[in-house]
Amino acid sequence: MTKYPHLDLDGAHVAITGAGQGIGRATAERMAALGARVSIGDLDLEAAKRTAADIGGTAHHLDVADPASFAAFLGEAEQANGPLTVLVNNAGIMPNGGFLDLSDALNRATMEVNVFGVVHGMRLALPGMLERGRGHIVNVASLAGKFPVKGLAIYNASKFAVVGLAAATRLEYAPHGVSISAVLPSAVDTALASGLDMRPIPKAKPERIADAVVDSVRTRAAEIAVPGYVGALATLAAVTPEPALNAFRRLMRDDRALRPDSPERDGYRARLDQDTHREENA
Repeated sequence: MTKYPHLDLDGAHVAITGAGQGIGRATAERMAALGARVSIGDLDLEAAKRTAADIGGTAHHLDVADPASFAAFLGEAEQANGPLTVLVNNAGIMPNGGFLDLSDALNRATMEVNVFGVVHGMRLALPGMLERGRGHIVNVASLAGKFPVKGLAIYNASKFAVVGLAAATRLEYAPHGVSISAVLPSAVDTALASGLDMRPIPKAKPERIADAVVDSVRTRAAEIAVPGYVGALATLAAVTPEPALNAFRRLMRDDRALRPDSPERDGYRARLDQDTHREENA
């Protein structure tokens, strides 16, 4: 294993995308508690400001799908908090529904946010880290990047892409002292998965995922599943004969993401559709 330079979070500059709420906010809280200078980026600037006020970080508007916005975010962040030590690519969206039922605009938005949002952040953060010979990038992916689910085809595609991106770039930059990790939560107990009943897949609390992000700075692990055992289950599923796996899927009613399960999910989808329509007409 490559020996990475030690990174002390006390006094380090940590930039987090989508940090106004959920996993991003919980991660910002954990990092700040360890003495980090935290830059909070979010599409919802008011939410970012609330997080910053609560933890003592700096708030910045950020549209991860727009490389110019991402560049401005990191530029402002480094001006306020110094050279970047850790980038947490956390922002993401998760529309659900049948593959043929989701709009092209929503599909593009999913890939722009979930995949290219990560790509933009990495391409902007890596040069400085490589120049300094140290740094760490955490891509918050998903168990959906290993285990396909009916009704989440495009989301699955986006998270498979992030897992592969993290793995390949990790190999490229490990010899230069920069580590790249992927954190793979199961279903998350945030607005992202609101109204989706995915049992028996457990819903992980944002704080538990935040702990995994912080822990990755110490371990520099390639992948961290949350909870840990779901990673082993995804690996097992990959080698399980299809008839047996399909029988298990039927038992767990794996078609529930094909349709909204509650008014909460309807509301989440409506907000995504509204935001996507606004972007299309901007």
